Amino acid sequence: MFDLAVTDPIGALETKPVASPDIAVPALTLAQRADAVAKIAAAHAADVDRNGRFPTEAIEAIRAQRLFGILVPSDLGGEEVDLPAVVDVCYRLGRACASTAMIYAMHQTKAACVVRHAGDNAWQRAVLTRLATDQLLFASSTTEGQGGGNVRSSVAPICRDGDRITLHRNASVISYGAQADAIVTTARRSEDAAHSDQVLAVFLKADYDLVQGSGWDTMGMRGTCSVGFDMMASGVADQILSVPYDRIHGQTMTPVAHLVWSGVWAGIAAAAVERAQAFTRRAMRQSSGQLPPGAAHFTKASSTLNMLRTLVSSSARRYEDAIRDDTIMTSMVFQTAITLLKVDASELAVATVLAALRACGLSGYRNDGEASVSRQLRDILSSLLMINNDRILASLSSATLMTPVPTGLGG
Repeated sequence: MFDLAVTDPIGALETKPVASPDIAVPALTLAQRADAVAKIAAAHAADVDRNGRFPTEAIEAIRAQRLFGILVPSDLGGEEVDLPAVVDVCYRLGRACASTAMIYAMHQTKAACVVRHAGDNAWQRAVLTRLATDQLLFASSTTEGQGGGNVRSSVAPICRDGDRITLHRNASVISYGAQADAIVTTARRSEDAAHSDQVLAVFLKADYDLVQGSGWDTMGMRGTCSVGFDMMASGVADQILSVPYDRIHGQTMTPVAHLVWSGVWAGIAAAAVERAQAFTRRAMRQSSGQLPPGAAHFTKASSTLNMLRTLVSSSARRYEDAIRDDTIMTSMVFQTAITLLKVDASELAVATVLAALRACGLSGYRNDGEASVSRQLRDILSSLLMINNDRILASLSSATLMTPVPTGLGG
């Protein structure tokens, strides 16, 4: 079941018109366009999950609603929306199909990196124009070999021959790599660079070949098609963003990823709460108004969902303030908070879905029926493992020890 009216969105935003008169944008708000996609995604979500297939219908709907290029500046043909609006789209899609929402979130993370750090690079600006006009789908490649979730270390280097570059990368995971129109990837700056001396490069589909390695048969997020590839790419030097990756990582990659992922997880949690609400209402009608045994768990699920939504929306607004002030953006307090957002949001989302499961009881545990939260539970468990929470907490130990305890509620 999928009823857009049951759970409030994180926040609706009116869509700005696209600057180019040649691009037809539906005369709808951004929220309405996202909801139109969500209905299509919901209709196919069970099949996407069951067969572990790419959500083709939902991705085509995203293109039709022109949602891939909404971050692109208006002078390049985009809509130049702010990040809270993108997070809200992720939430709406997450309520319908977790795989669709996560694909969209990963795409927007890469789009945000190029939008913010392309500068006056003509090649990068042309890619952003194509993103807006052709609604390209960006994939991400930040892990390779046995490095796992350590995205701040690259093995494969950029090799240069004059103005030409090549990259041969053993990518342990490239979600929806076979279906993407471009791959945005990290790499060592050069053959003699340290593994931590990274750059970010954009390769269009015509620039690379992929040979599939590992498969993707998982509990949840099955439609993201997150398989491993041997990637062989070539292009020109301008396809590398000039800003060092360590700066991109701290200012854009990490904050945007954590915000859009959290929007997805909040949406998944909302879908589970919706089902628990409907189950509790039916049980009350069938028992002449008597609350079912799991009613207290529904209250808990609803409460944690509200906490999660507040956390995500306030963090998105805080990021919008920070991108206009480097002092805030680079502060240890902000960087720690935006990194811990991933941990806090994922744990709240899992707690919400588990509470919804207990509210529905055995009906929620089943794979069939309107009260089933099986798919939502399997999908949400991935949130704890995408860049493992334990890795994040361990990496922040020193930073949190150096951060003073606030003296008041406002600090």
